[in-house]
Amino acid sequence: MDIRPTALDGVLTFHPRAVHRDERGLFTRTFDASIAADHGVAFGALTQDSQSRSLPGVLRGLHGRIGRGEAKLVRVAAGAVLDVIVDARPDSRTFGQHVALVLDDTDFTAVYIPAGLLHGFQVISSTPADVAYRIDTPHDPSEDVTVRYDDADLGIVWRPGSPIVSPRDAAAGSWASFVARGHAARSSVSSTPEA
Repeated sequence: MDIRPTALDGVLTFHPRAVHRDERGLFTRTFDASIAADHGVAFGALTQDSQSRSLPGVLRGLHGRIGRGEAKLVRVAAGAVLDVIVDARPDSRTFGQHVALVLDDTDFTAVYIPAGLLHGFQVISSTPADVAYRIDTPHDPSEDVTVRYDDADLGIVWRPGSPIVSPRDAAAGSWASFVARGHAARSSVSSTPEA
């Protein structure tokens, strides 16, 4: 497994070295704790595994968490998504910046998202996308926050078209409001997958 940094501090991508394919299908290793630990990623006890299924055109996010925060490893088990991560850690040199990655069921890249970031994705495959999350802290809905996915201050370029979003995501506040409310002042803001 190869691990590569992204433009955001602490956000890493995990790339399987081999996907074994034959007439039966395929097999690949999507995570290796010892290799992750060599790169400073120590999950400790993972407390939850979650999976979402989203139809083509669905956009989820940008979701975050105040309070304890959570680190997570995100990958796509079926389909493809444009995965977007925004740095909401005010003490980070990449605060307010984002990265956009394609995660799919072809090369099985996974992304490690440390506590303190916002997360969202848009399904870009013509089939539903199954997104799998390994999370290190139990989800607490009272800590959920949402920032508008198309906020101009963030400058995220999503795929064209009219995305399908939840009422919660459609009503989300701006990045400026999020920062002004002091959410970003808590270093533990991080992402949540719930829609």
